Formats: sequence, C-alpha cells, structure tokens
Amino acid sequence: MKKFKRWLSSLSFRTGVAVLLMCIPFYVLSAVQFFLPISIEAKGVLWVMLFGLAKIAQYGGLTILGVEGFRRLKLQIASWRKK
Repeated sequence: MKKFKRWLSSLSFRTGVAVLLMCIPFYVLSAVQFFLPISIEAKGVLWVMLFGLAKIAQYGGLTILGVEGFRRLKLQIASWRKK
C-alpha cells in the first residue's frame, strides 16, 4: 500500500488536478441515475459503483496533489476569482 501511495505522490500536479476533477462527473452521475426507469436493485448497484468511483477519484487526486499541491490549487483558484 505504501508503494502505491508513493507512486501516486510522484505524479505531476496537472495529473492530480485532472484526477481530482474526475470525481465531479461521477458524483453527478451517481445522483442522476435515480431518475432512470430501471429497477431499484439496478439503481442501487449503479449508485454504489458511481459513488465509489467518485470517492476513488477524489482521494486519488488528493493523494497525488499532496498538501503542497492542494495549497497551490487553492491559490490558483483564488487568482482566477480575482480576474
């Protein structure tokens, strides 16, 4: 597990941001799928899969970014808001 975390931490800032942003469509899809005309069981399976993928993308992106990368991302977002 430590080897995997070390590998994730070695990836670039841009990769971390891309992986982190992937959680957004998975969260949206996990909620929207409840409106599909399918069985309750299928909705439950879809929700578990999509929500799980969202969490994997979220935590994976944060692991790639690390503390310093997360600070850098916050500063970048703050500079965009000022424009």
